[in-house]
Amino acid sequence: PVPNRAYTDTGPLLERDLAQRAGLGWIGKNTCLIHPRAGSYFLLAEILLGLELDPDSPIVTDHCGTCTRCLDACPTDCILPDRTLDARRCISYLTIENKADIPADLRPLIGDWIFGCDICQTACPWNRFAAPEGDASFHPRAGAAATDLVHTLALTPESFRRRFARTPLQRAKRRGLLRNAAVALGNLGDERALPALEKALDDPEPMVREHARWAMERIKTKPLP
Repeated sequence: PVPNRAYTDTGPLLERDLAQRAGLGWIGKNTCLIHPRAGSYFLLAEILLGLELDPDSPIVTDHCGTCTRCLDACPTDCILPDRTLDARRCISYLTIENKADIPADLRPLIGDWIFGCDICQTACPWNRFAAPEGDASFHPRAGAAATDLVHTLALTPESFRRRFARTPLQRAKRRGLLRNAAVALGNLGDERALPALEKALDDPEPMVREHARWAMERIKTKPLP
């Protein structure tokens, strides 16, 4: 048998760069791999084989041209001109991989994003050609979406596990998701969220309490219309 190993965001592989070298697209100004027909809305997976294969030719031409829509759209200016990204300012990083407090100066820029961010992809003209995923296994699971921020902020460890088991939202962990929900509520500025935020001041997680305090202060000090 041929030695093999499969990956899909599960190992230390530079998936995007390997995909570019395999001819699947080019690296766009938003640092995403862009396919001429699918845009950047797709998942990457790899199978490593102990076997030599003839590779496809990489796409070496740049099809972003003079377009800067992704750079202009990014609220935190995390996309740099050299096609790299400052993860410390990226909303996707801050709301998923970051396990600490979100820097106070970036919290207002996060808006109501609570798990990831697609702004630089929705701004990209190449995603006009992206087709909806037909495989039902990739569709949102009924009841798993974290759309009600007040309800999300009230999730206990048990209800978090029950609701988000075997979903990507587990990656942020309960304290991260509640942190993000508090920031989003603060940015939305709705005073009806104050009771839920006040209750979150008693959360066992210090990070949740800190961001709930920030959100309450932001709501209470928002400019009058």
